[in-house]
Amino acid sequence: MSAVAIELEGVSCSFGGTPALENATLSVPRGEYMAVLGPNGGGKTTLLRLLLGLIKPDAGVIRVLGLDPSEAAPRVGYMPQITATGRAFPISVLDTVLMGRLTPRSRWPFWPRTDRDKAMACLDKAGAAHLAGRSLSGLSGGQRQRVFIARALACDPELLLLDEPTASVDPEGRASIQELLGELAKTLTVVLVSHDVSVISRHVTSVACVNRTVHFHPRPEITPEMFGMMYQCGPHGCQFEMVAHGLPQRLLDPHPINEVKP
Repeated sequence: MSAVAIELEGVSCSFGGTPALENATLSVPRGEYMAVLGPNGGGKTTLLRLLLGLIKPDAGVIRVLGLDPSEAAPRVGYMPQITATGRAFPISVLDTVLMGRLTPRSRWPFWPRTDRDKAMACLDKAGAAHLAGRSLSGLSGGQRQRVFIARALACDPELLLLDEPTASVDPEGRASIQELLGELAKTLTVVLVSHDVSVISRHVTSVACVNRTVHFHPRPEITPEMFGMMYQCGPHGCQFEMVAHGLPQRLLDPHPINEVKP
């Protein structure tokens, strides 16, 4: 078994001649809870698609759990970014999670007891077992996110990839989901992708910044240098002051509060 969950070596990927990632190199050990941060359009979704084996890089090598991404796919749980599209689709919570058990041999909707038991166990782990008989369309944003996390767990993954799992969720719901992911990270390698730096909870162990290239930081914090790399606002960068409100504030390096100079 490989000790490295994710490995990229000189990976580049473009669409229609426009670079999405350039010479990206990254090594993520098993057991990490890594937050992947960066601006919209910076390449985060491209990185996820590469890790899932949905697209191939133009150059470089990718290994997931020591394998080619297409070979590792059955061992990877994935929660896509959820939008309003399809929320009214008439499907129950339990049937939604059962979709995570689909294989070429499945005979949907005739699920064996073992699959139903597994789906219920995943709902329970996600704190949503009481919602099993509800319609997916009738749930709140936070409840839906828990259901989709349960669906990602249904394949018994070793690696969990989550795209904006706290988007469109109120602050209390975000905190609750962050606690859930912290629990899951005790037994899984977790990769959370977001454009929001507030996802760096006390459970996160490392950060990767993505803005056409990738910079890995083996500590759960954002430094001014990383922030500048992620959110460049011109050929010479920009000046900014990072301020944290509330607790914990450990995502920011200790720094003096200076007056902003022109």
